[in-house]
Amino acid sequence: MKPTILVTSAAGHTGAAVVEKLREQDHSVRALVRRRDARSERLQRLGAEVIVGNLYDWRDLRGALSGVERAYHCAPFAPYMLHGSMLFALAAEAAQLEVVVWMSAWNPHAVHPAIHQREHWLANNLHGWMPTVRSIHVNPGLFAFTYFFGLQAAVHFGELMLPYGEGENAPPSNEDIAAVVAALLADPEPHIGRKYRPTGPRLITGHDAAEILGRVLGRRVRYRDVSTRMFVKAGLALGLSRFEVSQIRYYAEELRGGTYAIGAPSDHVEVVTGRPPEDFEATARRYVAQPDLVMQGLRVGTKLDAVRQMIRTVRTRVPDLDAWVEESGHPSIGAPQLAHENPDWREVAHQRRLLLPDRAPTGQALTL
Repeated sequence: MKPTILVTSAAGHTGAAVVEKLREQDHSVRALVRRRDARSERLQRLGAEVIVGNLYDWRDLRGALSGVERAYHCAPFAPYMLHGSMLFALAAEAAQLEVVVWMSAWNPHAVHPAIHQREHWLANNLHGWMPTVRSIHVNPGLFAFTYFFGLQAAVHFGELMLPYGEGENAPPSNEDIAAVVAALLADPEPHIGRKYRPTGPRLITGHDAAEILGRVLGRRVRYRDVSTRMFVKAGLALGLSRFEVSQIRYYAEELRGGTYAIGAPSDHVEVVTGRPPEDFEATARRYVAQPDLVMQGLRVGTKLDAVRQMIRTVRTRVPDLDAWVEESGHPSIGAPQLAHENPDWREVAHQRRLLLPDRAPTGQALTL
């Protein structure tokens, strides 16, 4: 009999695709969502048991994990990630789960300027100390969907505006990441204690992404490198929160600096799923057809809609994000380092291509 599997953030970028892939394999799936809406209704039509709950409420987690053997936990891209991750770890232990597949990231380390990545680093290490529940981590780099925040301008003005400089990345699709997660949940034993970094099949720049998007749209699209400040304005105008843009600005700097080119592309999608990752053009065709896969509520609209969005962007005021982070009570450190600037992170990042288990004997150094 196949185990029952819980998927958290089940209406999100990877969660919904994980539910779909597990249901294709006839697994019993419980989908934890924040609210009932069209996305949760789709999960229910797929045959998942949909429950509404709060990832920060112990009672909701205990109820969601009752009768579950395995879980995929994808922490929301929001404040207090460490709080939520540790709460889930405690609930997983109380429910005596076999294994949790944790969504993490490629760039966490102890002195990262983004609090979200420092908290990922803390959580990843603490997961290894769970007494009975075993862990597998999935650490994607910058997702493919982040290349499509400017889809409206690309469609109507032929410009893909991103703050990525000449940086290279092998961006994985939501669907390939989900395929890896689903395969790990279906057969976790060979993968216990490992970290997987799913990527696309090749490194691309913003220029490559624009050329590929142009083929999909049937028009010339030019990559335009914009400042991080302008990207923050556009993100806020699109509806991203101050927390999100306060963290994303560092990931853009890391792409410019080479963080995501280190160790990429990987063969981890093929190692885990038995098939190669899809190329960026296949991903682009799907996301152009379904912009909701990029961001809930994203629409291409008309050229007039695109002009209005540009005006909103220009009029959007950029807050002092450093001051906002401090005022929000997030801990700060002196002299932080982006991932590619940190020698310890770089050393471990190169080693991870070997897919060695990260669980070290007691007394050994913490993992990055």
